[in-house]
Amino acid sequence: MSAAARAARRGLRSGNFAVGGALTLVFVAMAALSFVWTPYEPTAIAILKKLQGPSAAHLLGTDAFGRDVFSMIMAGARNSIGVALVAVAVGAGFGVPLGALAAARGGAIDNLVMRSTDLAFAFPALLSAVIITAIAGPGAINAMIAIGIFNIPVFARLTRGSAMSLWRRDYVLAARCAGRGDLAITIDHILPNLMAVLIVQATIQFALAIVAEAGLSYVGLGVQPPAPSWGKMLNDAQTYIYQAPYLAIFPGLAITLCVLGLNLLGDGLRDWLDPRIRRER
Repeated sequence: MSAAARAARRGLRSGNFAVGGALTLVFVAMAALSFVWTPYEPTAIAILKKLQGPSAAHLLGTDAFGRDVFSMIMAGARNSIGVALVAVAVGAGFGVPLGALAAARGGAIDNLVMRSTDLAFAFPALLSAVIITAIAGPGAINAMIAIGIFNIPVFARLTRGSAMSLWRRDYVLAARCAGRGDLAITIDHILPNLMAVLIVQATIQFALAIVAEAGLSYVGLGVQPPAPSWGKMLNDAQTYIYQAPYLAIFPGLAITLCVLGLNLLGDGLRDWLDPRIRRER
């Protein structure tokens, strides 16, 4: 049996990996499908059909403007996953190099990077979004920037902490003796050995970014109408919470299941990729 087949088989034996992967795949497929098809146009208003409960015509009912809730959830998955994906990419794109630099050089550079991350932690995503919105106005791009800024110190600290232990390994010392520089060692030896932990952390941050995006949209700082967003759907549902509770239940359930899937996937990936856990099992 090939190494890839053994790895796939080992992953499928993990309940967390299988369930998390299935849930994540469902929402990713839903988001991708929404680019080409939804049961109804997500932004189409049909006042005569407003606040209709779940039925064969409208699987999850309609909202106060007659829009199909299932179509909005599909389009909302696209927006939420898109914002979270870019935000995590921004966090990893800046945080990983900064953490690797701090671990490689140490001294004043290490102190500067770590103190900068401490400062960034003082501005959570919501507060960053408020500041950015006050300057540039609300919108999906600003939500990506705000959540991405919050992710940078997370990846920087993780990379720095993990890389510090790798710099003491024998193969790194051997590379130094062979005349390799810090940049070459980081690219050839440090970062490849950090990929497993970075992938797991990216999965976890992805889930947190989806929650952050929903929170920002809930308070009007994220994706702007008429583009559907799970957080905005929850905000709109407040007025009709007793008359049409499904308006809050279904987008709330979408957020819960998506985040649960990503968290289970991250936990399964950690069990799968960590050789120490595999040996214990």
